[in-house]
Amino acid sequence: MLPDPLHPAVVHFPIVFMFLLPVAAAVALWAIRRGSRPRLAWAVPTGLALALTLSAWLAVETGESQEERVEHAIGDGALHSHEEGAERFLVLSGVLLLVSGAGLLGGYTGRSARLATLAGAVGLAAMGAQVGHTGGKLVYQEGAASAYLPAGPGAGVAAVEEGTEHDD
Repeated sequence: MLPDPLHPAVVHFPIVFMFLLPVAAAVALWAIRRGSRPRLAWAVPTGLALALTLSAWLAVETGESQEERVEHAIGDGALHSHEEGAERFLVLSGVLLLVSGAGLLGGYTGRSARLATLAGAVGLAAMGAQVGHTGGKLVYQEGAASAYLPAGPGAGVAAVEEGTEHDD
């Protein structure tokens, strides 16, 4: 059974991949410099770039599927900012995947693409951190999670209190 809402569970995958990618790219560049075969060493960063793009796509899709429900709870302003940032992140992760794929090539093109991937991965991690920050603000400051609480006055508080033990 999948969690409901699904978006908060899915968004953690691109977060992990966006922080692993620059590390993997740096390690692969170091390994290539030490004599490893470029295609073999560069396969890991390219695989992570693919995983990042796919998981970012899934995060955007699940976010869009839950957008209307959350929008009713908190309004459109902050949600729109988060959504636009996530869509930019997805597009740029796709571009970075293509650049990383070019890093599998030999010669000057491959070397340049590998260095560009490292630089792009660092920039993308910074951008992704900002997207995650705006998502966190939606939940913890704007009250986006309230869209998934039981209806009725005090229902959310009652549900929380039922799950706690009281020492009388």
